[in-house]
Amino acid sequence: MTEDPDRALERRVEALTSELQHKDAELAEARTRLHELQRQLMDQEKLASLGALTAGIAHELQNPLNFVNNFSELSSRLTAELEESLRKLSGRLDAEALGEVLELLEDLRQNSQRITAHGKRASDIIRTMLRHSRRSEGTRSRVDFNTLIRESLGLAVQGLKGRAGAASVETQSELDPAVGTVELVVGDIGRLLINIVDNAFYATVQKQQQAGAGYVPRVHVSTRRDGDTVELRVRDNGPGIPEHLREKLFHPFFTTKPAGVGTGLGLALCQEIVQEHQGELRVESQPGDYAEFIITLPAPRLGA
Repeated sequence: MTEDPDRALERRVEALTSELQHKDAELAEARTRLHELQRQLMDQEKLASLGALTAGIAHELQNPLNFVNNFSELSSRLTAELEESLRKLSGRLDAEALGEVLELLEDLRQNSQRITAHGKRASDIIRTMLRHSRRSEGTRSRVDFNTLIRESLGLAVQGLKGRAGAASVETQSELDPAVGTVELVVGDIGRLLINIVDNAFYATVQKQQQAGAGYVPRVHVSTRRDGDTVELRVRDNGPGIPEHLREKLFHPFFTTKPAGVGTGLGLALCQEIVQEHQGELRVESQPGDYAEFIITLPAPRLGA
């Protein structure tokens, strides 16, 4: 029996409509991907421009700052030598006048030491700025993620033990065997973990100084796989981070540490590393209880 022409035409229209709808959905998905790629390219261009500007400023500041540091140290040595010479002549000089001169020399020595200390801090900031401005040129390679985390955590612990008067911090790790291998820039991710763990050590030690002997500083590092992503968590039982400060944590030069400690660029650098890996870095915290940094990185399985 021959199909009714109207019915055949209707079926044909339905098929074409379905095909067009399918194509339209594919185009919409492609458009979304294109917009996301454009956004990433714009972000990368902005970061590159900012990096070039930062590097230029840092280089211009480095030379005069080196002179400040060198001459402040020289002034300290000359002050010490002058004081030694005056003391040798103490029998030939008026005692009262000598005492006044020595007091002035002591003031000069302390001023030179302050200039040296602040100059070195400025040098640390400039070095960090240069690291921050230097876009990673490292080659990505597939590595066992848990092994990288374990090695980086070990380096952070050794760094803590090597500091003068370092406190003891209990470290724990819970690494998911399902994580497997991940393609990334090994040096950058290792540096990211060490930086965040160092901050966690600092937070717990600061809390210990106030909480007393009953408090045990702890830092817990964990990994897990979630589909085509891997998650790294660093949690400490320090003082936590108030909510109004969390959104500022990743801004360059913002720091919760007192003056003279840190540069305020460590977490900004971590944020840039994560963004370059198309990942996400966020923080969760309960003030007085804990702070936890969560890093999520894309990690498609091999053969996926």
